Amino acid sequence: MTKTQIITVKGVEITIVHQNEMDYISLTDMVKGFDGGGALIEQWLKNKDTILFLGVWEQLNNSNFNSIEFDGIKNESGRNSFFLSAKKWIEKTNAIGFKASAGRYGGTYAHKDIAFEFGSWLSPEFKLYLIKEFQRLKDDENERLKLSWNLTRTLAKINYNIHSDAIKEHLIPPELTKKEQNFVYASEADILNKALFGKTALEWRNENPELQGNIRDFATIEQLVVLSNMESINALFINQGIEPFDRLFKLNKIAIQQMKSLIDNQSLNKLK
Repeated sequence: MTKTQIITVKGVEITIVHQNEMDYISLTDMVKGFDGGGALIEQWLKNKDTILFLGVWEQLNNSNFNSIEFDGIKNESGRNSFFLSAKKWIEKTNAIGFKASAGRYGGTYAHKDIAFEFGSWLSPEFKLYLIKEFQRLKDDENERLKLSWNLTRTLAKINYNIHSDAIKEHLIPPELTKKEQNFVYASEADILNKALFGKTALEWRNENPELQGNIRDFATIEQLVVLSNMESINALFINQGIEPFDRLFKLNKIAIQQMKSLIDNQSLNKLK
């Protein structure tokens, strides 16, 4: 998913695009406050030191980087006739550090590491302001994510108590041992796991032996919201005396319907 945001650096609005788990900053926006405008980007790309930096970055972050083409570009750099644009760099080397796009937010974008390096070349002062505003944006995002996560987890815990009470009242005979009671609770938890995630806790653990935690620790915000709802609904089903198999079928239908709705929910997307 692509997400676009705006920060303001020394009075200039700069677009940031989040794509493929990476942040790209608009170099086109960055040069708006400098004499020379867009020509500064190509001027920066002519420098041999720039080419060397870009090559190292790609080698560290891009397994599909074309090192043979890079060597050719590196050897040509520094000459008066040498020319390199972000688009040409992408086409020749399969680079992922740049994005060139058209449209409303079109222009030349670079991964934040590269954009900060370009900022140093433009002006050390500008770079510091850019980093400060970028970090402020990320701090705000983390706070919103933490708030939404804590809120959702709290809802899940509240509904878990409702769910547990319904299990205790209707499914656990008094003569069961504590161990047997825990087995019933685990079975009911897996009804929800199967309905929402398509697998039990044990199946998930066997598939992910390297991960710490359980299946719900790695749930998305959407899944946690649906889980919270399903715990209340399952408690109602238990009170109504509906058999586990029938509850699983009903809960799975509900999970599918609610997940479809939440995935397209714009308000929830803003929390990501």
